[in-house]
Amino acid sequence: MTCCAVATPMALDAELARSEARWNEELKLESRDLGNGLHQVELSVPDVHCAACIQKIETALAGLAGVDYARVNLSTKRLSVRWREGDVPAIFKTLHRLGYPPHLFDNSAAGEDRALSQLIRAVAISGFAAGNIMLLSVSVWSGAEGATRDLFHWISALIAVPALIFAGGIFYRSAWNALRHGRMNMDVPIALGVSLAYGMSLYEVINHGPHAYFDAAASLLFFLLIGRTLDHVMREKARSAVTGLVRLAARGAVVLRADGSREFLPLAEIEPDMRVLIAAGERIPVDGVIREGASSLDCSLVTGESDPQRARPGDMLRAGTLNLTGPLMIEVTAGANGSFLAEIVRLMETVEAGRGGYRRLADRASALYSPVVHLTALITFFGWMAVSGDWHRAITIAIAVLIITCPCALGLAVPIVQVVAARRLFENGIMVKDGSAMERLAEIDTAVFDKTGTLTLGKVRLKSAEASDEKVLLIAGLLASHSSHPASRAISEACPGEAARIEEMAEIAGLGIEGRIGGELYRLGRASWAVGQEGGNGATVLSRDGKPVASFTFEDTLRPDAGSTIRTLASQNIAIEMLSGDRAASVRSIAHTLGIETCHAEVLPAGKLERLSALAAEGRKALMVGDGLNDAPALAAAHVSMAPASAADIGRNAADFVFLRDSLCAVPLALAVSRNANRLIRQNFALALVYNAIAVPVAIFGYVTPLVAAVSMSVSSILVVANALRLRPSVPCSHPAALYRRAGHAASAR
Repeated sequence: MTCCAVATPMALDAELARSEARWNEELKLESRDLGNGLHQVELSVPDVHCAACIQKIETALAGLAGVDYARVNLSTKRLSVRWREGDVPAIFKTLHRLGYPPHLFDNSAAGEDRALSQLIRAVAISGFAAGNIMLLSVSVWSGAEGATRDLFHWISALIAVPALIFAGGIFYRSAWNALRHGRMNMDVPIALGVSLAYGMSLYEVINHGPHAYFDAAASLLFFLLIGRTLDHVMREKARSAVTGLVRLAARGAVVLRADGSREFLPLAEIEPDMRVLIAAGERIPVDGVIREGASSLDCSLVTGESDPQRARPGDMLRAGTLNLTGPLMIEVTAGANGSFLAEIVRLMETVEAGRGGYRRLADRASALYSPVVHLTALITFFGWMAVSGDWHRAITIAIAVLIITCPCALGLAVPIVQVVAARRLFENGIMVKDGSAMERLAEIDTAVFDKTGTLTLGKVRLKSAEASDEKVLLIAGLLASHSSHPASRAISEACPGEAARIEEMAEIAGLGIEGRIGGELYRLGRASWAVGQEGGNGATVLSRDGKPVASFTFEDTLRPDAGSTIRTLASQNIAIEMLSGDRAASVRSIAHTLGIETCHAEVLPAGKLERLSALAAEGRKALMVGDGLNDAPALAAAHVSMAPASAADIGRNAADFVFLRDSLCAVPLALAVSRNANRLIRQNFALALVYNAIAVPVAIFGYVTPLVAAVSMSVSSILVVANALRLRPSVPCSHPAALYRRAGHAASAR
């Protein structure tokens, strides 16, 4: 939604005010409620072109009252804004003032690459013009004189005009928009350089000069556009995992109304509690619970598991899963924006917007670009005028300096590597929330693991149950059915609860669940909490008014590759610890099996937080891997954190990485990719700095033509992107030790 131009500033202000009111209503409707009084909305800002644009937008929005967070993704031109409850901040007005009219972000249009089509047309027009002008120039160089030479020059000038208008319009529109709003971007010196080349040639033609450089102006555009097109294509390749996900998402679904009628609704109109019919062969459009039907599912998109999974009534389904064999009727639990698939897309797209140390350094350097390059070009012009007195030569060299000194490579050095790394991780079932998380993961020297649900699958089985009578077991099953803890699920499955009313029910993280039934207080959980003293041989206890009436013991299954993961991390000189709220005997058994020397049992959430804080105080950089409600504080406090997709919502939200598959080898693989990503970022910085250190002095001393400068600038950007695309795990995730060996060899070779 943008505003139309009107005759007077007063009328324009009135129209902006009306548009802003409409926008605020739309923002309220489209925003997601994140809880804790926070709302977030996704906007499209198509006029964003470089790091300077990003810095301008983020700085302005961050200064608005109520705005908690603002990040721009350069590849998708997507702006995420998070604000605190209350009136909608002046987002619309601020973006219009800066010259970046916004639109509501539409995922369904993500597959339509209009920018690439525009770039290809511009390349064709500029290439056609450059080729024809060069043919005319050959005639001039071959000896055409006088009126014939002037005629060829005038024809060249006319051919160059469409190239400047249509092909050069990409740079001119961006540059004018920046200047009109009192700012600079990287397209300003490009537009200035091309205009000077054409203007200087036109001056020569009017004055019957022997030389004109219309071929240089058109060729300059041609090579600049080739570079920008290749850069665009390579960036799209880097984020192809996101576009692939968007294309796989359903566009809508058949909704079953209360009166039995059926209606196809677009995805955006499907809301929680609606009932949706899904035929065999269709993708699950939104998250939901199966109410009718049974089928086999292809979950490879969301979990990476290739084998079909059986689904029955009561099972939870995630958006993006493919229904293979039978029709299903599901009850929607989250709308399109709140689905698991939407969460994955958001995580993938927020990586490029991360602000780690490397990214902040690149942004600061890019912000200095405009004033430095224009000052350098101006000094170069006056310097050559003073030395040679030839204004023609002075302008030509100044144009070369304007073109060759480009911050594109420096601006791309960090985000392009982070996007590629996120894609590689996603291909192996690992989601990363922030590019800075990869920087932090590469620095770790300690790994701290939870036990239940992390080192083990959390699918515990009830091994034995001792109770005073059978009714007590039914009450235990009833209490357990209200908890998502793995032990509670095992009890509720083995002891189906009787129908009874529970009053004052509450779950205490790390301790257990309690409630009143028939006036008596029942507690199911730790013996020390349930009966007020140590007892029960470390088993889970059910107490009635403080007296034990039943006890339960369990057995669990290790996650696939847990042993090889611990050994791989240890071989990298990473200290390993286990922090668990489980009983000591079970913790020691798992620690012995996996070869973990340092373990702590029966640790409450506060204890886990204290241990992570103690490690930080010692100067250790710890990775925390956990899944439960009781792990959330530790996950948030760790230097970096990971959680399985099966983790509680609060744990998944607190973690920096989420792995979708059962295998624990996600941990060493993420570490390997993060370390390689940091290495490539440093290489990209070196490439960008070496390029500018060589290219700028060479251009200043007059050894580079504007055409060569355009080629050099484009090549520098392409090299940075191509270097980032080299990042790839060389072996499957199920072989982390081999991955590390090969990654180490690759690093040595570099």
